[in-house]
Amino acid sequence: MTNSATSQARPGKRERLIASAAELLHQHGAAGPTLAEIAHAADVPPGNVYYYFKTRDELVQAVIESRMDQVRALLASLDDRPTPVAKLKGLAESWTANAQMVVDYGCPLGGLCQELGKTNPELGEDAARPLRVLLEWVERQFRELGQRNASALAVTFLGAIQGAALLASALADEKLLRQEIRRIERWVESLA
Repeated sequence: MTNSATSQARPGKRERLIASAAELLHQHGAAGPTLAEIAHAADVPPGNVYYYFKTRDELVQAVIESRMDQVRALLASLDDRPTPVAKLKGLAESWTANAQMVVDYGCPLGGLCQELGKTNPELGEDAARPLRVLLEWVERQFRELGQRNASALAVTFLGAIQGAALLASALADEKLLRQEIRRIERWVESLA
């Protein structure tokens, strides 16, 4: 008998495939990893991939759904913060919490969306869903602050974060990312 408090169940094969695909797609680009490479990284026999995903596009779709779940969970945790300013600052800080990953590989949301948009417009459109959810949530926060141009401010806010992530990755400069996120936070405070 195992002690449930000390033992951790290993994720199932499907979950490991999705997690490995998400990581490899982020690190190597949407066209990069093969199904065999993803299976190897997930410690799943390559032949088993087709049991869970009939095509590579189905696996990429599962990665997009996983990203959606991560965004929803993040926003749910931020909704516990007391003010719209605190919520917006928390969202901006989430990029610095993952600063090294962002510097090494770019933003996992923006990067996947941009890459898939070039090679598979249908998947690219779907990959944009997490960004749309973020935009809608940010717009609500600005509306709660009494801003009449909440939609435009949401685009400015998320665009500034995505731009900072792109520059930090291109220039391999974590300090730049942290400085720009602090600048975005000060801007949000000035609107309160």
